[in-house]
This record gives sequence, structure tokens and C-alpha cells, in this order.
Amino acid sequence: MNNSKSDSYAAAGVDITAGYKAVELMKKHIAKTMTSGALSDIGGFGGLFELDMTGIKKPVLVSGTDGVGTKLKIAFLSDKHNTVGIDCVAMCVNDIICCGAKPLFFLDYIAVGKNYPERVASIVEGVSEGCVQSGCALIGGETAEMPGFYPEDEYDLAGFSVGIVDRDKILNNKEIKSGDVIIALPSSGVHSNGFSLVRKVFDVEHSDIKKPIAELSGKTIAETLLTPTKIYVKPMLALFDKIRVKAVSHITGGGFYENIPRSLPEGFTAKIDKSAIRILPIFDLIAKTGNIPERDMFNTFNMGVGMSIVVSKEDADNALKILQTNGEDAYVVGEIIEGKESVIIC
Repeated sequence: MNNSKSDSYAAAGVDITAGYKAVELMKKHIAKTMTSGALSDIGGFGGLFELDMTGIKKPVLVSGTDGVGTKLKIAFLSDKHNTVGIDCVAMCVNDIICCGAKPLFFLDYIAVGKNYPERVASIVEGVSEGCVQSGCALIGGETAEMPGFYPEDEYDLAGFSVGIVDRDKILNNKEIKSGDVIIALPSSGVHSNGFSLVRKVFDVEHSDIKKPIAELSGKTIAETLLTPTKIYVKPMLALFDKIRVKAVSHITGGGFYENIPRSLPEGFTAKIDKSAIRILPIFDLIAKTGNIPERDMFNTFNMGVGMSIVVSKEDADNALKILQTNGEDAYVVGEIIEGKESVIIC
């Protein structure tokens, strides 16, 4: 039993004993994420991970870091905290997979105004679930109680992940050519981007976001917006194992116009068939409620496409089958053409 206690620190607003309780409560969630490479137990000063180099000739580490952003405001208003951790993991591991890398481990950072152990454990429950979905271990983290900096009932959540890829298998967009096919992987919703605009459109702090909405098939705005970001790691790793993928884009903040160009070489354009996009109802509701122009929608949100993949035309059918076999309702959304514009949606 840890006998560390400071009445003076507690008087300043930091409860050390609450931190210990939070660690005890989160251990059962973290245990679910342990993989063969994880060597450390929670509570140490550093997270340890043993690399398995089997089949890897030239190992390259790939890292990604991100947070959840103002989507957390919806969690505060809903008093639901066990899913935003999935978002945090997803935003990191989905970026890593765009390089062709396999995520190995994750560390989180939770900053709170006041440490409510059960709430912190609930947040970590979501982080752990995200790690399970992506096959990586939660090998450490930090909870910082910061009274006077954050309101007592609010917190921030961020993290980072590290993955590995053989240098010869890093995705190389130099192989892209005219006629290549663009495959879409459906998103689960707004994911974790564009929430400053979403919050303004729905005036979430002053409206009833817990009321069922017909346009959302009877779901509330709150539960729809809190739908966790989809994690694409496992189906993408299965695809990499069978198909030479040329490029992958994680459609986050900046939507189609900012993210797809990041994976394209100069002189090529992603021609997107707008009629093929399976736009989710939440995006139609955002556009209608906020009177937002179509281009702004595609320049802010994923619009129902969480990830885009470029493969050769000859590999397209097989790629679709592999993705569908691994639980992704993948579909063709466009093609690569020569051109000066990075993205055309028509």
C-alpha cells in the first residue's frame, strides 16, 4: 500500500491518493492490451517494449501523435467518457498505417482539473479498447491533475503510438500512375475532426443534444457525434500482406482536399466520383443546419470516407475482396488521372 500523502498538496487542489486509486482502477483495462512485446507494468517511469524482428530486414520505426480535440466537449455534456479514448488511439494508429507500418505500442496523457478516479479509469477503458482494436499494447501514460488550469469537470486527452515497417515495404507513391483505382473505407461518423464547426452548428452548449432526431434514425446528436473513430489497422495489415498498395490517406481535419494530396506525387490528381460516396446522414444534417457550402463540407469532414487507398487497376477487385473479408465494406470511389489539381470531386 502506498503511504505517500501530502496535506499541503491536497490543499492546493491535487489529491495524490486519487491518482493511486485511478491507477488501480485502470489496471484491468490495460491488462487487456498486453502483447508479447510489452515488458513493463503500469506505474514505472518508462514503458518497455521488446521488438520482434522476425521477417524484417531493415526496421523503420514510425510514430504518430494526436489528441481528441473539442469532441471532448460532447463527452463532458453527455457525461460519457469511455469512448473518447478509442478516438485518441485511432487518430494515431490510423496515421501510422498510412506508411504501411504495424502499430506496436501506445502511451496516453490525461490532464484533468480534478482527478475523479472512476472517470479517469473510464477514459483509459476507451484507450485500452482502441489498443485492442489496433493490436498494440498500452505500455504507459500520464495523468496530470492541474487545478486552476482546467475546470474541475473537464480534461484533455492525447497520446502517441509507435509502429514498425520494413524499409522496403514503406508505401511508395512514386509507383502511382494514371488509371490506378481509389478505394474508400467507410467512416463510422464524424470521427474526431471538425468539432469546432460541429459545436457551432448545433450550438451544443445551449441546445438539447440528447433529443432523438428523425434524420439520424432516431438517434440523438450526442450519441451520433460520440461514435468512436473507426480503427483500420487490422484490415489494412491484411491488405498489405496480399496487395502492393501504392498510397493510403487518413481522412481527418481538412477533409478530402487536404488529406488525399498528402499521399499523391506531383502531376497526379485524385478524381473522386461524388455520386459514389456514401455520405452519412450526420453530414447532411450538419450541412443543412449550418448552411455550409458543399466544398467546405468536403474540406472539413470525412463525409463518410475514413480512409482512401490507391491500388493498381489490376489489383482493385482482389483488394476489395480482402478488405470485405476483413470486415470493411470497401468500395471504389474514384481513380487517379494526370493533372495539376490534387483533388477533383465531380
